[in-house]
Amino acid sequence: MPFDQPTGAPLIETKALSKRFGDNTVLRDVSMGVASGEVVCVIGPSGSGKTTLLRSMALLEAPSGGQVLMDGTVIADGENGRAVRKAARAVRSDIGMVFQHFNLWPHMSVLGNVIEAPMRVRGLGRDQAVAEAEALLEKVGLAEKRDASPGRLSGGQQQRVAIARALAMKPRLMLFDEATSALDPELKAEVLAVMRALAEEGMTMLAVTHEMNFARRACTRLVFMDGGEIVEEGAPAAFFDAPTTERARRFLARLED
Repeated sequence: MPFDQPTGAPLIETKALSKRFGDNTVLRDVSMGVASGEVVCVIGPSGSGKTTLLRSMALLEAPSGGQVLMDGTVIADGENGRAVRKAARAVRSDIGMVFQHFNLWPHMSVLGNVIEAPMRVRGLGRDQAVAEAEALLEKVGLAEKRDASPGRLSGGQQQRVAIARALAMKPRLMLFDEATSALDPELKAEVLAVMRALAEEGMTMLAVTHEMNFARRACTRLVFMDGGEIVEEGAPAAFFDAPTTERARRFLARLED
């Protein structure tokens, strides 16, 4: 069925994207785009292909078929991956990703985690990297934790550091892969508040989430997946109030139960 697409040119998009792991097809000809300034939430049952879609767009998984494009340039190609590697390298720093598990470097302080990539990849001097990192830690409410070890932080604090670390690369697009699913409700609220603030500031975001309140209130568009396919797509209010597919209605009914 046809879906409403963003009115602006996509910052990032997939065209007929497929992904197979052996005999298991996880993504089936998925085509979607995210325009600059959009906040798109991807929801659906476990095993529906949500994380694989996000990882493919982050260039962490090579497609089995189809393409990923950024600004109209192919950055991943299931038919000819070798030919687009240069284009992929050029945009890697434009894509920030926050994972379900925080993946902080335990041997570095909070500040060390945030300044490492800007110094190594962006080539910043230490003084500038530290100044930018301190501003980001202030942004996520952790300025006083700059010298702490990650192991001494709560899960919510670690995830906020992970967000600051991703933002330190000045990405044009932020990807969130179930960023709150490993946290208890109080700590989830800390992270979701940071994500909402980024959305309000106009950051382009694509988030795989099980947080339905966040999807309803913070997202400009919602994508519902099942069986490796996009089943339904549109405004969050329309999806939650009047889903158009039986599969989406069953999903929402189970959430209510």
